[in-house]
Amino acid sequence: MKYIHNPFLLTGYVAPEYFCDRKEETRNLISALYNGRNITLMAPRRMGKTGLIHHCFHLLKEQHPDVACFYVDIFATKTLADFVSVFGRAVLGKLDSLPEKVLTVAGNIVKSARLVFSADNMGQPQASVEFQPHLAEATLSEIFTYLQQSGRECYIAIDEFQQVAAYPEDGVEALLRTYVQQCPNVRFIFSGSKQHMMDKIFNEASRPFYRSTEKMHLSAIAEPSYYEYAVRGLESIGVTIGDDVFSRLYQRFDGHTWYVQRILNRLFEVGEGALTDDDVEQSVQYVVATEVDDFQRHYARLTVNQGHLLKAIAKEHCVEAVNASAFMRKYNLKGTSSINKALAFLIDNEYAYRTRDGYIVYDRFMNLWLKTL
Repeated sequence: MKYIHNPFLLTGYVAPEYFCDRKEETRNLISALYNGRNITLMAPRRMGKTGLIHHCFHLLKEQHPDVACFYVDIFATKTLADFVSVFGRAVLGKLDSLPEKVLTVAGNIVKSARLVFSADNMGQPQASVEFQPHLAEATLSEIFTYLQQSGRECYIAIDEFQQVAAYPEDGVEALLRTYVQQCPNVRFIFSGSKQHMMDKIFNEASRPFYRSTEKMHLSAIAEPSYYEYAVRGLESIGVTIGDDVFSRLYQRFDGHTWYVQRILNRLFEVGEGALTDDDVEQSVQYVVATEVDDFQRHYARLTVNQGHLLKAIAKEHCVEAVNASAFMRKYNLKGTSSINKALAFLIDNEYAYRTRDGYIVYDRFMNLWLKTL
């Protein structure tokens, strides 16, 4: 394992020792997959879905070396052809024990695409997939045939799965559901950050994936567990943080993983001795300052109504009902229909997010910047 200087990682997964808690979620996810249940994993962006998936895959491969695990991020895909391309590159050639077998095994199954295989620096096969977009459905069928005929036990995570609902082609969800049912040796994690879209895909009776999976909602890591993790990481450089100081940091961001982690990463870089609230505040202000240009660009794209509503939500931190008369009067918001339209845009474009308690600004650092306007 490569050396890690700062233990508060912001991207990627390295090893269990750099992963914070999620013991119950890890146990439940691995148990569901190993016992033949597909999972729908939902959480806001940056809550730690991807890290949890990679952590579970790491442990699965440790416990069962013969299983194959694939992580496929389809966030950037816009069409079925894009999906097939990303999915094919992730899967094809990875189920054969020797690189020289790849051309024979995969090549005999995948007829609608041109496959070019090579070995990476670890000697593992990697595939380049060239196919015609109008043959995307045929190629997808062949990829699933490849998975099924491999005989290997496979676990596939498709991240940002809500993208499939926006593809222009008709019947994509039904097509994928059919292939999923035909692969008893493959278990799936369908992960997504847009809860309202994921709810439609998996909870509406008219949709192909209706009640076809076990649901898992990822919430914040418990504060005591996160505190132990923070103490352990900071102790490696002789820095301490009191439980009261950490608690105020944790509560400020509602325990949202990435934002707490970003501040801990900064504190590890500049902290000395026993950390204080002032140390935390300076780190928060530093991080917000580095993002101001992006916040200004995003805010400039909003209409007047959208911008006013987003600022109002930021100043309240959490708003139970945007149409409440007291809230509307306080921030001079007019027209229920205009507010609802603005809110729908903010949610669809991930400026705002609906929690159990109400609406919040999606980006917690942008929320702090909006409060200064």
